[in-house]
Amino acid sequence: MRVNGRREQEHTIVAVVYNPVRVDVPRVRVAVEAAAAAAAATAGRGIHLLWLETTPEEGGQAQARDALDRGATLVLAAGGDGTVRAVAEAMRGRDATLGVIPGGTGNLLARNLSIPFASVESACAIAFAGETRRIDLGVASARWPDGTVTEHVFLVMAGVGIDAAMIAGARPELKRRFGWLAYVDAAFRALPKATKVHVRFRIDHGHERSAHVSTILIANCGALPGNIELIPDAAIDDGLLDVAILQPASVFGWLAIWRKVTWENRVLRKSALGRRIIRFTDRAVRTRLSYLRGATVQLAVDAPEPFELDGDAFGDILNLELSVDERSLRVTAPPAL
Repeated sequence: MRVNGRREQEHTIVAVVYNPVRVDVPRVRVAVEAAAAAAAATAGRGIHLLWLETTPEEGGQAQARDALDRGATLVLAAGGDGTVRAVAEAMRGRDATLGVIPGGTGNLLARNLSIPFASVESACAIAFAGETRRIDLGVASARWPDGTVTEHVFLVMAGVGIDAAMIAGARPELKRRFGWLAYVDAAFRALPKATKVHVRFRIDHGHERSAHVSTILIANCGALPGNIELIPDAAIDDGLLDVAILQPASVFGWLAIWRKVTWENRVLRKSALGRRIIRFTDRAVRTRLSYLRGATVQLAVDAPEPFELDGDAFGDILNLELSVDERSLRVTAPPAL
């Protein structure tokens, strides 16, 4: 059929960018093909699937760009947070939609969008037939010790301090066997030798501040594995970044933070009585965990420090400039409650 002198595409092109190390490829193929068949039957239009495998050298960006160049309007990222982040970076501002088939350690974006990460079949069904949402992308411009500057996107959060050291120190064999619990092992090994990091930071056009921190996190959304609601007010489509500054003075300070992010933030704050309890008990925790918010964040350290994006170690930096590319990515997700 021709429309306005051009041949109308007779099928929809859907690409699957998959990490063969992180997902059960045969199971993903069966689930994707079943969801595609159901979507095609509903739409009355064929779906052509492109299967693009990631490699250690090309983690998803090149494959996603190839898919877009070949006309894909839906790109499924099947893998861990690194695969999802790489595909999203290539899709930034493009006229296509991202679907997530989680299969990694943290599944951070999936958790924050309520995409099931324990059922490949359910995730595939949502990827093809879920609600399309526009979400923000965080943009991190990193200055390295050699003076070079590189730009990267992130979907969930960037971090400098013990969290980045913990991620860099996570044992690959434990990640494969036990998922996010590997980071608990890394945390226990990192904490005894951790020292505070002196950071200087500026939110939007405010005054420069400085602090000695265990970790500073700049987040696009706030839920982490293990029922951790690190930043409960963070929203993935508000055009803002949320900053969490962790400054515990001892192991008891870490325990107080743990209680806050697993109990207060996740449970107590959801009821009027719980919020009253928090007001009476939260004063001491505020000196150990504080929150800020803004559209841009500038961050500098005195000596090279490791930093991470969405749970992946990126190396040692001296400066970070972070901003929001507001609602620049389309994703499929379960219908909003």
